[in-house]
Amino acid sequence: MIKSFIQILCIAVLSAVLFIACNSKSKSTATKQSPALVQQADLSPDSKSAEPIPAARITYKKGDRVPNEEVCMVNDAHMGKKQIEVPYKGKIYYGCCEMCVKRIPSDETVRMATDPLTGKKVDKTDAYIVLLNNEGSVAYFASEKNYKQFSAKQQ
Repeated sequence: MIKSFIQILCIAVLSAVLFIACNSKSKSTATKQSPALVQQADLSPDSKSAEPIPAARITYKKGDRVPNEEVCMVNDAHMGKKQIEVPYKGKIYYGCCEMCVKRIPSDETVRMATDPLTGKKVDKTDAYIVLLNNEGSVAYFASEKNYKQFSAKQQ
């Protein structure tokens, strides 16, 4: 149990360092975009077109599963909005900036994570991603079952 705690603590510290480095002054235009727009359905017969409205933001709390597309898979951080897609070998990874986008195809260590329950490697695109804290750090589990077992051991 102490080993798991130390692993999570190391992941959180590393994530914080990478998050700060990746969010330096040079931001990608993709991360500066306005919130996503969704189409508002108007079912009246005389409707000409649907009008876009801003999508509602979902607030996640510690222990919640977060969407892959909102996670920078280099920094292991939930960013709260859709990240830049990085296709690689038939899978879609996500990065928050150009540095991350360039690193994903060239560095296997940022595409893989260690399941905190089993210690086995898991591809980040296939993982059950959970928010670890209010700062946005995430952990990658092989399945929801693994996360629930891990969570039960922590209590």
